[in-house]
Amino acid sequence: MDSFLEFIRHALEEQADPEISRGMGAYMKTSQKCYGVKAPERRQIFREARLRFPVKTFDEYRELILALWQGESREEMYMALDVAEYYKKFQTNDAMDLYEKLLETATNWDLVDPIAGSLVSRLVMKNRAHEARLQQWLHSENFWFRRSALLAHLRHQDTTNVPLLEASILQLMHEKEFFIRKAIGWVLRGYSYVDPEWVQAFVKQHENELSGLSKREALKAIHRKASRL
Repeated sequence: MDSFLEFIRHALEEQADPEISRGMGAYMKTSQKCYGVKAPERRQIFREARLRFPVKTFDEYRELILALWQGESREEMYMALDVAEYYKKFQTNDAMDLYEKLLETATNWDLVDPIAGSLVSRLVMKNRAHEARLQQWLHSENFWFRRSALLAHLRHQDTTNVPLLEASILQLMHEKEFFIRKAIGWVLRGYSYVDPEWVQAFVKQHENELSGLSKREALKAIHRKASRL
C-alpha cells in the first residue's frame, strides 16, 4: 500500500490550491492542513490510484484506510472514506471495529456523517447484531458517537427498527447539542418518507420535549409534500 499512499500524496501536493485551502479551513473551522483539492479532483486521484494499485484483501483495505486517516491533511482523511466506501466487498462484519476506530478520532460532521450514515448504517442493516453497538454509543461521552447512533438508521427505510429508533431519540432529545438535535430531525425526516403518519404522531406526542430544530427537520418533507397538493 506504500505505492498507493505515495501516489495520492504526490497528486494532492501537485493540485494544491492555497486559496481554496484557506476557505476549506475556515468553513470546517479546523487548523488541520488542507491542500485545497476539491471533491471531484480528489475522486479522480483516487480513481487513478486504485487502477494502478488494486486493493485485494481486507487487510490491505484496513491498512490503507488507517494510513490515510492518520495522514496530516483533511483530504487524506476524505480519501480514507472514499476507499472505505468504494470497496463494498470489504464492508463486512470485520469492518465494524475499523469504522468505530475512525469515529473515535473524527473531529467534525464532515468525517462522522459518511461513516455513520453510510458505512455503519449499511453494516447494521446487513446484521442486526450490530445494533448492540449503537446502543452502547448512545451512552458515550463523545457526542459524535451519540450522533452516529442516530445516523446509523438513515439507510434503513422500510426495514427501520422503529422501537430502537424511538428509544434512541427519547434518550437524546433533551440534549442541547446542535448536532444531536439536527440528527434527530434528520433521521425522523428520513423515516417520514416511509411512514409519515408515525413521524407526525411522534412529533406531536413529544412536541414539548423535542427542540424546534428537530421538529422542523422532522416535518420538512411532510410539509413540502403537503404544499404541493
